[in-house]
Amino acid sequence: MTTPFAMTARHESWPLGQPFTISRGSKTHADVVVVTLERDGMTGQGECVPYPRYNETVPQVLEALAAFDASMLSFAAIAAAPLPHAARNALDCALWDWTCKRENMPAWQLAGLDPPAPLTTAYTISLGDPDEMARAAAAAKRPLLKLKLGKPGDERRLHAIRAAVPDTRLIVDANEGWSADVLPAMLRACRETGVELVEQPLPAGADDALAGLARDCLICADESAHGLESLPDLAGKYDAINIKLDKTGGLTPALALAREAKAQGLTIMVGCMVATSLAMAPAMLIGQMARVVDLDGPLLLRKDREPGIRFEGSTMLPPPRALWG
Repeated sequence: MTTPFAMTARHESWPLGQPFTISRGSKTHADVVVVTLERDGMTGQGECVPYPRYNETVPQVLEALAAFDASMLSFAAIAAAPLPHAARNALDCALWDWTCKRENMPAWQLAGLDPPAPLTTAYTISLGDPDEMARAAAAAKRPLLKLKLGKPGDERRLHAIRAAVPDTRLIVDANEGWSADVLPAMLRACRETGVELVEQPLPAGADDALAGLARDCLICADESAHGLESLPDLAGKYDAINIKLDKTGGLTPALALAREAKAQGLTIMVGCMVATSLAMAPAMLIGQMARVVDLDGPLLLRKDREPGIRFEGSTMLPPPRALWG
């Protein structure tokens, strides 16, 4: 008879090094939910970030997990469970971690991938006034910066930042903060400042203006992209897709989405919510297939969990198996 899983879920709050601001507001802590699965003397863990933009909160996820019967858990059962996507992510990643221990096999091998290579992650500059963001960009001394935009004055922000870091690669995240009428001017400013990629310039569900629009940089779907079901609506609008495990509902569907999106000619970006290395470790497997990596969550914390992913500047080394996978 198969031994049932024992599952626990807990809320953790991790202070940030400084306030993190986007077009929708600011935060000072990373609030995560950690799921632990135990069976046959082995333990697996997964971490998620419930995100209010997707109508998911920490209390809601904890309540849903408390009501969920995880005793006979499987990857298929997680995919079919009527749970918030963040909850499914934590469960799925915990089951991956447990399975790696049971099989004594690293996650990359179970996923059918090549051994992981170090990745260069973007480093996020929070939304602020132009001079403030320019100072932060210069102080960061990073090869790739992600600029949070989406408020009036974005053109001035872009030009001030480019003047401060003339040789740094730049990507932009508008977080649905632009409108169709300002889009041409903003894409022109992106061209003038050498921006390589713009994430979610228009609100999800109101992005038809992107269809057939001339652009000099990649336009990447974030809030408009969740799982495989999202792909048909991206055609003709987006050049890239930002895959986040909290949106897909775990590593298992994220791998399927990455492979299918790539087959359809979309550039892969891997992203994250602000979280610890436990959330970044499974996402690094998607990073092996991505052109753009944005997994800087631990760099934004005052202190990461131990053991964590080792960073050398913006270079992420493969996660230790004592952490995950």
